[in-house]
Amino acid sequence: MNRGAATCRAPAPRPLPLAAAANPARLRLRSDAMSRAGRGQDALTLLRRAEHVLFAALLALGAGEAWTEGGQRAAVLVTTVAVAAWYAVGIALSRRAAGVRMALLWLLVLTAGWTVLLTLSLSFVWLAFALYLLCLQLLPPRAGLPGTAALTAIAVAAAGAHRGGLDSGTVLGPVFGAAVAIVITAVYRRLRRESEARAALVRELTEAQERLAATERREGILAERERLAREIHDTVAQNLSSIILLLRSARDAADAGPQLEVAEHAARGALEDTRRLVRALAPAELTGRSLPEALERAVADARHFGVEARFVADGEPGPLPTPVAVALLRVAQAALANVRAHARASTVVVTLAFQPAAVRVDVADDGAGFDPRHPVASPSTGTGLGLAAMSSRLAEVGGVLVVESTPGEGTAVSATVPLPAPDRPSAVAGQVRP
Repeated sequence: MNRGAATCRAPAPRPLPLAAAANPARLRLRSDAMSRAGRGQDALTLLRRAEHVLFAALLALGAGEAWTEGGQRAAVLVTTVAVAAWYAVGIALSRRAAGVRMALLWLLVLTAGWTVLLTLSLSFVWLAFALYLLCLQLLPPRAGLPGTAALTAIAVAAAGAHRGGLDSGTVLGPVFGAAVAIVITAVYRRLRRESEARAALVRELTEAQERLAATERREGILAERERLAREIHDTVAQNLSSIILLLRSARDAADAGPQLEVAEHAARGALEDTRRLVRALAPAELTGRSLPEALERAVADARHFGVEARFVADGEPGPLPTPVAVALLRVAQAALANVRAHARASTVVVTLAFQPAAVRVDVADDGAGFDPRHPVASPSTGTGLGLAAMSSRLAEVGGVLVVESTPGEGTAVSATVPLPAPDRPSAVAGQVRP
């Protein structure tokens, strides 16, 4: 496979990894509040949809009865279609959060259309119930109740005109419907107030949790810095001070052997303390497991995303400085993340190769590929994201990143770190044994 190749050497400072633990009680409280707010919002949505269905059903029922009555069928059909279309306009306006004036204008036009339908047929009188609900919900209470009374009066007057007079049924029907609509609207408004209050509570809890997490993170940084400062002062710094004093005294001594021997012992102690500190800062993935095991676990995690991932170990594993193992693991994880998110690959192979003078990790996939000379210029794959961070991490341990890729032919990311010679101490303290 012919590929373009790019070698990345861009050292950059690496941020300090930190994590702040959240309080389980606060998380449960926030979760409960979000759950209640969600249930309230679902109830409001269900109620609004039920109102739309009710309006459509009453309009269709009235149109059907008016059609069977005969009479002005053309006028009934045209007016019914116009009222339905205008109601649909109101649904669109509600999604755009139209103002109160626009809502009032829409309701007045809808009421006018309903009045025209009433003059054509009394079958549309029960549409008043849906209009009651709209009037009470769109208008404030001081305007909604008079508006409902006006709609009731229109319904009663139309019934009296069609029947040639008023009776108890003609009056009580619209009045009872108005009373039921008032009760339903009261329940609706209560649900909406509770939903808004819970949504506000969720926002407050989220903001409070974010502020608390930031505070805990800052406190964690300070506490960790103080702990490391004490640890270094009590171990490495003390040994280095002793070495300085011993070397000064050895400068004027006739026989400097004993002082140099003690200084060497102190230097070894400082080196061991430094290695112990580095081991304590190793990532969780390398705690209690070797680099091959950590890479194999990362490959297994990649399979959960539908990628056929394989891990291959080559060569005789040997002890690795902790920063080297961390850098190689992080580069492999970043490359696998790019494969999952951008490469659209079906297969990826991660190879860990131990060589006499170096250790190398290769991540090769059969995905979309990109031009490594212009990684950012290929937003369709996004593979260029993270290459600078990978090379910076490797540069900190003296390594190099090589990327080979061609659009449409997959990508191979190779991270190589030279190993120190066995007869001289490593420049990077701490070791992880594979």
